[in-house]
Amino acid sequence: MSGKKVAFTAKPTATTSANPDAWVEQRQLVAEPVASVDNMKRLTIDIPVWMHQRLKSDCALRGVKMADEIREILEKRYAQG
Repeated sequence: MSGKKVAFTAKPTATTSANPDAWVEQRQLVAEPVASVDNMKRLTIDIPVWMHQRLKSDCALRGVKMADEIREILEKRYAQG
């Protein structure tokens, strides 16, 4: 086993299955826990060579890890709340 935990929401009942949009709108959102080492997912993306070079160079000049820089950019765009 990989130890991954998957949370399932309740199945739509017969009354809500007639209108799936209503079921989606009525669902309760679960607050995202604060990120920790145990609470991380790996993301692999392809970017142009020129972008990688600029990112790597900029991070090296500032003494910042590329992963931390990208996480910061993503947090600004997809902040919780």
